[in-house]
Amino acid sequence: MRFLLVLACFGILAAQPRHGVKPQRMVIRGATVVEGNGTPAAGPVDIAIENGVITAVGRAAAQPGDVVIDAKGKYVLPGLINLHGHLHTERGGVPMDPNYVLKLWLACGITTVRDVGSALTQTLNVRAKSETGEIVAPHMFVYPMLGRVRDPEAARRRVQEIKKAGADGFKIVGTWRDTMDAALDEAHKLGLPVAQHIGVEETRADDAIRNKVTSIEHWYGIPDAAIPGGVQNFPPSYNYMNEGDRFRWAGRLWREADWEKLTKLFDAMIANNVAWDPTLEIYEASRDLQRAQTQPWFGEYLHPVLADFFKPNLQNHGSYFLNWSSTDEAYWKENYQIWMRAVREFARRGGTVGIGEDAGYIYQMYGFGFIRNLELHQEAGFHPLQIVQQATLNGARILGQEKKLGRVRVGWTADMLVVNGNPLEDFKLLYPVAANAGVKPGVEWTIKGGIPYSVPQLLSEVGAMVAKAKGVK
Repeated sequence: MRFLLVLACFGILAAQPRHGVKPQRMVIRGATVVEGNGTPAAGPVDIAIENGVITAVGRAAAQPGDVVIDAKGKYVLPGLINLHGHLHTERGGVPMDPNYVLKLWLACGITTVRDVGSALTQTLNVRAKSETGEIVAPHMFVYPMLGRVRDPEAARRRVQEIKKAGADGFKIVGTWRDTMDAALDEAHKLGLPVAQHIGVEETRADDAIRNKVTSIEHWYGIPDAAIPGGVQNFPPSYNYMNEGDRFRWAGRLWREADWEKLTKLFDAMIANNVAWDPTLEIYEASRDLQRAQTQPWFGEYLHPVLADFFKPNLQNHGSYFLNWSSTDEAYWKENYQIWMRAVREFARRGGTVGIGEDAGYIYQMYGFGFIRNLELHQEAGFHPLQIVQQATLNGARILGQEKKLGRVRVGWTADMLVVNGNPLEDFKLLYPVAANAGVKPGVEWTIKGGIPYSVPQLLSEVGAMVAKAKGVK
């Protein structure tokens, strides 16, 4: 009997996790842990999870569990936090199963999503079912669109409606200064955080700073506010409603910004606690269209509805690649160099950088786009430990959840990845399928709220959904 107890303590007799089934107590044995707070990896340690919460992290710290994951030689990271997700149910007006999106997110290690702009009632329903484990989905933070409100009082009423509906915050896209001021004033009164996508419009980053938005999405509005004279050098024929014009000239924006003005803007963002979610990957097709169109996972996992939406068509947002030239790509490559330098400088000065994908547009698949961001943040000059922090704890801070999410720490929600290999050496390990020849995918389990999900099984289910949508038997 004593011998059996010893075996149980080391997990030899314990059951393996079951996909999608939450055990009362789960133990991860012998892992090397990247906590998420920027500190180096440490291990081997045991991690105990009870009722969805981390209860122990340490060397031989865990007592026997109902199920055990043998993590010897493996790495454990906090679950990834996607600050800019879209739970699409259609593309270009053609229906698409939202479970395709949800399962891809989990397969790519994303355990939390800030949904910015999906249908409010639908996404609230997904949020509720996710927390009870009724559906396979990440934690959802629901940020509906403020909408194109026409006056300050309408803006206040809309914010009140969003609060009453139970949303976690809201997103602003394209608004006038007076309506923005009113909306943000009401948001602060009601305790609602705000994500702002600033386009080419009246409001810019200085307005976002003055109103203390929670985060600026993408990068529009930041260089605009640092251009001498305040207006980009658009040609007379420019039409913002033309997707080709919009994105072609966006690739010439950063070069017009004054660096000294930018650094002052960054200091003001930091002083007013305005974070930056740059979504570096979403415009990458603009600098290398061929790469974007030939990603290795497209063949088996790209939904045909999404594939059709990606094809050049100025009626679809982000499908602007008609007559895209080497000149356009050259401008966008320069644009990225300056943009990456700006993100790095913002962080160096003390700014909070998070990571979001904005996938479902411009040749970016859900989840895969998020992992690509990790690579691009490394290209921008960040250390891998900084990047993990941006993808986890920083995301939690932007959501106001830093005491609950984003770390492998006692008392935190049990959101984790179990990785076969060291992702700090190669972020490509986090792709659920091979990114390059010879690079094997490494994520074995995505654990969300203590529920273990087998990544190979998630990916198999996604592949079956895609094959069915293609009519393949």
